[in-house]
Amino acid sequence: MRYLTRAAVAVVLAATWQQAGAQRAPVLQQIAVPHSYYFREMYLPQHTSGPGWVTWGKDESTLFYSMGGTLWRQELDAAEATELTSGPGYDYQPDCSPDGRYLVYSSYRDDAVSLRLLDLTTGVDAPLLANGAVNVEPRWSPDGKQIAFVSTVFKGRWHVFTLTVEQGRANGAPVQITTDHDSQLPRYYYDRFDHFISPTWSPDGSELILISNAGKIWGTGGVWRMEAKPGGKIRQIWFEETTWKARPDWARDGNRVIYSSYLGRQWNQLWLMTADGGDPFQLTYGDYDNTNPRWSPNSSKIAFISNRDGNTSLWALDLPGGRSREIVARTRTYKVSRTSLTLRVTSPAGQPTPARLSVTALETGRGFVPADAWAQADDGFDRSERRFEFTYFHSRGTSQLDLPSGRYVIEATKGLEYGRRVDTVDVGVRSAVHRITLRRLMDLPRLGWWSGDLHVHMNYGGHYRNTPANLRFQAEAEDLHVVENLIVNKEARIPDIGYFTGKLDPLSTSSTLIKHDQEYHTSFWGHSALLGLANNIVLPGYAGYVNTAAASLEPNNTTVFQLARAQGGVTGYVHLFEAVADFTRGETTNHAFPIDAALGTIDYLEVVGFADHRSTEAVWHKLLNTGVRLPTGAGTDAMANYASLRGHLGMGRVFVNSGRLNYHAWLAALKAGKTFATNGPLLRFSLNGREPGAEIALPVGTHRLTAKVSLRSIVSVDSFEIVRNGQVVGSIALTGDRTAADATVQLEAVASGWYTLRAFARAARHPTLDVYPFATTSPVYVVVGGQPIRSSDDARYFVRWLDQLAETARNHPGWNSAAERDKVLGDISKARAFYDERAR
Repeated sequence: MRYLTRAAVAVVLAATWQQAGAQRAPVLQQIAVPHSYYFREMYLPQHTSGPGWVTWGKDESTLFYSMGGTLWRQELDAAEATELTSGPGYDYQPDCSPDGRYLVYSSYRDDAVSLRLLDLTTGVDAPLLANGAVNVEPRWSPDGKQIAFVSTVFKGRWHVFTLTVEQGRANGAPVQITTDHDSQLPRYYYDRFDHFISPTWSPDGSELILISNAGKIWGTGGVWRMEAKPGGKIRQIWFEETTWKARPDWARDGNRVIYSSYLGRQWNQLWLMTADGGDPFQLTYGDYDNTNPRWSPNSSKIAFISNRDGNTSLWALDLPGGRSREIVARTRTYKVSRTSLTLRVTSPAGQPTPARLSVTALETGRGFVPADAWAQADDGFDRSERRFEFTYFHSRGTSQLDLPSGRYVIEATKGLEYGRRVDTVDVGVRSAVHRITLRRLMDLPRLGWWSGDLHVHMNYGGHYRNTPANLRFQAEAEDLHVVENLIVNKEARIPDIGYFTGKLDPLSTSSTLIKHDQEYHTSFWGHSALLGLANNIVLPGYAGYVNTAAASLEPNNTTVFQLARAQGGVTGYVHLFEAVADFTRGETTNHAFPIDAALGTIDYLEVVGFADHRSTEAVWHKLLNTGVRLPTGAGTDAMANYASLRGHLGMGRVFVNSGRLNYHAWLAALKAGKTFATNGPLLRFSLNGREPGAEIALPVGTHRLTAKVSLRSIVSVDSFEIVRNGQVVGSIALTGDRTAADATVQLEAVASGWYTLRAFARAARHPTLDVYPFATTSPVYVVVGGQPIRSSDDARYFVRWLDQLAETARNHPGWNSAAERDKVLGDISKARAFYDERAR
């Protein structure tokens, strides 16, 4: 999703965090592989209110599992669960020793993931391996003398290690058994170095089965079998394109292996193969995920995690037979006694209202959620502010939590138009009710402005299974009126494709509209959004995918946009830039947006999105200076079924002045530039009474322009400015907490220009869960004496851009034919001529 040269990606990502303020950094920085927002959710254990990982005891009667960030024990046929750990961190991935005495587990605390050992006989809980790295997926050997696990201790990459354990303690240092290897493959979502994950022991303890992407470009890899010793012989026994969740488990009978697969389908289910590979077959079925399977000791049952009802849940399957039953903790016995706290959120009129809530223990920094809510968490945080990432959940207005006694910070938000409420609550031994009233900062719908997130993925490989009904609830809690669920592939899987009809989702309401549309993926030209599609998803949904039949660069985005527009679509580029490329210094980018801006095949840019907003704004300003009129949109790229996500639904949103909330009128107003984009600050801007998207025509001469500006924000900002042709021409003073301002500013115009209003902070700042708060309007255009807006320097910038892009495209090895290549190079040539004329 980043479009500088591959070698520069890591540097640019690090620089982005630094630019956003050195205090905010990603969760678990020890992992030196790309695309953390994939592996963190799909591979690393997460805090979910439902069960997240399961293992059997020494027989078929007992299950141990993680839930709510602690470990639990439950008898298979019982309704009561007993909590075994209680923090201070988050505990996951238990595995029971063959003799039933110990649980080894991974524990997220102290900004790392360590291995710990719980003695089930004495209750002693002690560290087993704390090396400052990320250590996950611990598995006991059949003789109980070793533990295999995955660690990033070697250069931040995923490798399998073994650790000898004697009498409840580590005996010696961990031993890396997988060999580091530079594949030299052009992987896009995965590291160039091969990874090795998800080990499971053979019954005799001499071998491991694991997952590796050795020799493959796409997916987390196939199934491999290796000797359980350093540099042991390794061979691939089965390949399919997995994405982090295969997690095979070797039955104690020695022949069968259970794993999770989406082979040819959109959801993960359980599949069986032999220990030599063979031909796998499907064991469970359904349009939801069944993952993390574990054989019982006598191989007669399989326990697993399912999200069939939305949240995670624990199930057991009899084999043979197929009887499947949910294991529900109807009664919970906590290790530390808990007290009920009920939170009631109301509107100013006293009516219950959906909202986003956060409950954090002051002493430990741990987040808590109700048993029936989805736990979700930020993907970065300021270590000087908190010990763990910010955890939150969506409430329908009333939520009940069971909490250990202590002090808690309760934070409530509802989108950007309501003020944030933060309270400190003491929880004692008696049940209590805490009431929260949220009050408006601004009522934009009353003025005809309606907010929308143009870039949402309802389901994208996360822990939960989302539905339009739940997506609408999430939108209501975030006070969001339009949700564009962009159907998209993750490798070969497209989970939401069955929801496309070309119409609004039938669960839309008069105040919340849900439309299923498309993000078009290409690892070369840049990702794009196709909104308002009426007939079909554009297939295949990607281009430039190396080593596939879609390796060609045609269809380029120009062709895709033309196909979308043929069915009434609105087109835009998404998550654009982390930095402004300097072509005079040899920097390169494959991003094709200047082509489509010149050819008129795009309708908006996602200026606020999963990127660096100021860098994206700077490139956008260069484009506006060539005379191209292109409005700002906004989208979060929210993976709305993730437990750990970069941004909640509606974090990046665009407000559109459509008057009434009608989908097609709203899209038309978006195209017309009647917009502002934001992740926090709310803006009002008019120039001589005209708002964004408008043109003011003036005769030759000197003119006085009157700008009226307003700011209301849930987060403080550092700058509030009027920009003309990329330069600040008016700076409005901010006082107090820097969240509100109103001003009238006099400007002078002697030549044509565009004007925007923006507000931003120079560092990350809570409660905006983004690199930093930022907002900008689309331009008001002022034309003096009929003269066009022109900057020859900025036009030449795009000429240089397209020259290097043409050279890269010309030499691309994936073309299906010379005709394809010539067509694409022709599009680049037409765009170059456009900018060249404006440069002269």
